[in-house]
Amino acid sequence: MNPNRRAVASIALAALLAGTASLATAQDTAANYPDKPIRIVVGFPSGQAIDGVARYFAQKLGEELKQPVIVDNRAGASGIIAHELVKNAEPDGYTLLITSGATMAINPALFKKLPYDPIKDFAPVILTNTTPMFLAVNAGTPINSFQQMVAYAKARPGKLAYGSGGSGLTQHIAMEMLKKAADIDLLHVPYKGSPAMVTDLIGGQVQFAFDTSTSILPHATNGRVKLLGVTSLTRSAAAPNVPTLAEQGLPGFEALTWAGLVAPARTPRAIVEKVNAAMNHVLKTPATATYLAGIGATPAGGSVGDFDQFIRKELTRWGKAVKDSGAQVD
Repeated sequence: MNPNRRAVASIALAALLAGTASLATAQDTAANYPDKPIRIVVGFPSGQAIDGVARYFAQKLGEELKQPVIVDNRAGASGIIAHELVKNAEPDGYTLLITSGATMAINPALFKKLPYDPIKDFAPVILTNTTPMFLAVNAGTPINSFQQMVAYAKARPGKLAYGSGGSGLTQHIAMEMLKKAADIDLLHVPYKGSPAMVTDLIGGQVQFAFDTSTSILPHATNGRVKLLGVTSLTRSAAAPNVPTLAEQGLPGFEALTWAGLVAPARTPRAIVEKVNAAMNHVLKTPATATYLAGIGATPAGGSVGDFDQFIRKELTRWGKAVKDSGAQVD
């Protein structure tokens, strides 16, 4: 054989053997996964709605995979700190991220320079749940309906404020959408998480806010805030007496929050599928149905591909909402 051809053949054989060895190693890794604790990173503080969801699913996923699953709160910068941390983590399945529409679909349109790409930097694992938000008003105001809110705000343009758990969160953009749809002028006051925002809503430092049922319903029950509407197209089972905004003069108005698990890009597909299968089982249990109903959420689930397509659609939908609202952080 020609020496040059022999060298080429040797290189090709070495590459083939290396590829086969890598595949075998990846298969072995997936087969043994997990053999140590798993970490779920949360980009928001303890007490926020997504933190509670993360802690519930961490416990249930740990039971499925027979390994401890630890929640690691890395709050700050509208979830960017946590997303950048997971983006740069070892892609071995031991660091996961619970993400949301705010950080995966809104941030890319809101921030001119975002240190992560929701498509390129993460491997979708599963959509866990969707949740509507409630429009709440400070109990000390004379407002008892959405129509009264609009009239009250129009009589005081730029003098009333709404709070959010942080710039760029779904609460923020949803209120900007509402402002445009209702043609009202409100000031935005961002907080470091929903708990601090709700405290000031109750205290009257801000007059309005959107928040999920977990955060806001207990305060409505105790009379600390009043609920004016819900952001789903149908009424929420958690508060069936609260009308939708769509039925109060904003036809088609919908703004849902959601949560899902992602892993760093290049995490072996077999590991991603293993976590997906475990989470699908968790989502189909009566205990999970009861838990999610209790916080006004709906279980999701589905394949890795389903979640990938969902994220892409959300990027388009919320990107348009951000552009239409004119909201910008930097």
